[in-house]
Amino acid sequence: MGVMIDDLVTRGTKEPYRMFTSRAEYRLILRADNADARLTGLGIEIGCVGQERKRAFDQKQADLTRARELFDSLDMTPNEARSKGLNVNQDGVRRSASDLLAYPDIGLTEIAAIWPETESFSKEILEQIAIDAQYKGYLDRQKADIREFRKDEALILPADIDYEKIGGLSSEVTQKLKDTRPDTLGQAARISGVTPAALTALLSYVKRGDHRKVAG
Repeated sequence: MGVMIDDLVTRGTKEPYRMFTSRAEYRLILRADNADARLTGLGIEIGCVGQERKRAFDQKQADLTRARELFDSLDMTPNEARSKGLNVNQDGVRRSASDLLAYPDIGLTEIAAIWPETESFSKEILEQIAIDAQYKGYLDRQKADIREFRKDEALILPADIDYEKIGGLSSEVTQKLKDTRPDTLGQAARISGVTPAALTALLSYVKRGDHRKVAG
């Protein structure tokens, strides 16, 4: 809903397919399971969240903090993990309970069998811990992408850039860039239909100086 409203305000109504989550930028962060964590604080700031809801939110966040601290503090060596029946790389690296949950064949049941104290939290809290662990590697990369894009948003695009020469752009995106001729990467990002993947290809092309090679 948030993506759709933002699109209607900033991009118009020409591409209604973007209402699907799969078309949202940084969609791994825009998940249903973390909606309360992302939005409740904003709701409190603008005064549309009541006291009862605020108390419930604060309690959940406190419980999540305690659970994360516990799961991060419990760890074992690969040899210890193997002795418990867990199949991890024998690389000598200690892994926390959170790290172990990232493995597809290790779940909360296996963790609780080793560390019973992890069962002291509610089902809702434990499920969030497991989801966060499974997404962590992907989220770290996506957050790095966001930081890089924000750093390069003001990058000036050469006036003579030949979009036909950029690999990885669809013919539709290429045509839109040619028609619009954005001045900066940030302007290109606001063109309807220009995807994060297309922006990455464009950024790489300009940073490598490939446009100068073509011009030369």
